[in-house]
Amino acid sequence: MNRKIVILTQGFTNPHEGKTARNLIQYRPEEVVAVLDKYEAGKKSIELLGVGENIPVIASLSEAENADTLLIGVATPGGKIPIDYKSIIIEAISMGMNIISGLHQFLSDDIEIQNEAKLKNVKLIDVRKNIHREVANKKGINDNCLRIHTVGNDCSLGKMIVSMEINNELKRRGYDSKFAATGQTAIIIEGSGIPIDAVVGDYINGAAEKLVLDNQNHDFLMIEGQGSLVHPRYSSVTLGLLHGSMPHGLIMCYEMGREFIANMEGVKIPSMDKVLEFYERSANIMHPCKIIGFGINSRKFSKEDADKERDRIKEIYGLPACDVVKHGPGELTDAVVQLKEELHWEAAEAVSKG
Repeated sequence: MNRKIVILTQGFTNPHEGKTARNLIQYRPEEVVAVLDKYEAGKKSIELLGVGENIPVIASLSEAENADTLLIGVATPGGKIPIDYKSIIIEAISMGMNIISGLHQFLSDDIEIQNEAKLKNVKLIDVRKNIHREVANKKGINDNCLRIHTVGNDCSLGKMIVSMEINNELKRRGYDSKFAATGQTAIIIEGSGIPIDAVVGDYINGAAEKLVLDNQNHDFLMIEGQGSLVHPRYSSVTLGLLHGSMPHGLIMCYEMGREFIANMEGVKIPSMDKVLEFYERSANIMHPCKIIGFGINSRKFSKEDADKERDRIKEIYGLPACDVVKHGPGELTDAVVQLKEELHWEAAEAVSKG
């Protein structure tokens, strides 16, 4: 992909609501020309999103030279396209730019946008739009491909980043590994994947299984997590992904200091012990699986505080724990490789006894 992207975040240029923008800049900075937000124009992306020190925030598309793509880089309530974005999208189309959106409201469902796109012969790419209509069958799964799934006790904790960082570290070490994207941001970055939260309920497990079947020609498969089993809104998506992908190992992700479900006032997150037990029991219904480590999100805390939290978790659970940004993904990558070796020896021993 050789895209030249302007990321539209107007009114939402912050690390939480602008997480699609932030992560694309983090992992594909060479593709990003500018961030578009007239209210923050004149600043640099790093000031608002924490990444992109050389990427300007601009007030209008006319300031973005040679851009060929407009990406809607925000996660809005209900996945709606903000009303004031439509005129910007129409302007981008008139300039010959392709439009990418990961929101639940599809560009292609808007007649005016659709007609303008046809007139200018540009692409409308709705990342979440899909036609997956297959149920899971539990057939053809290659257990020689180690499946590792990141899970969490809430949404927006860094499950994607933990998966991607471990995958990248495995590759740096010379292993054959693949990152399996399940959310809109990761699909935009990776260029492939299945938008699990936009699949019709009966077919979520089947879509997750297909993601595995399509990518199990590797030694390792890092499967991006979605939602949480203890989230009142999104637990069904999480369970379908967990059961359909049938992982060998889970990495539990959580954010330091977060006690309540995000954007749900008064809904307390259960204790870590309860969350771990629930995930392991739920996973093992379909396939032998265990928690192998913790991905800590310490973005609101200092490195010293993150170090203390890592030591605390390791002492309590006897498992690797780290913030993949502050500490690097080494310890969790070691745990993934170790699980691969353990399962290899268990299989070899079973054959010898058989």
